Amino acid sequence: MELLYVGLAALGAGLAVFGAAFGVGKIGAAAMEAIARQPEAANKIQTAMIIAAALVEGVALFGVVAALLGVLK
Repeated sequence: MELLYVGLAALGAGLAVFGAAFGVGKIGAAAMEAIARQPEAANKIQTAMIIAAALVEGVALFGVVAALLGVLK
């Protein structure tokens, strides 16, 4: 039974990482498209992209830590 919990926690951590990677990829793609459409706003778009990507990564890290804490508890 303990092995099941470890497997589920690993699955949860993997899904959190996959979701974050997908989200950051979408953010980057949208930012590149926006910069291509309006090059004069590149600095503002890049700043917003970096902040959004950092927030997504923070949520993913929280998900991984929560999944691992479920196993180690």
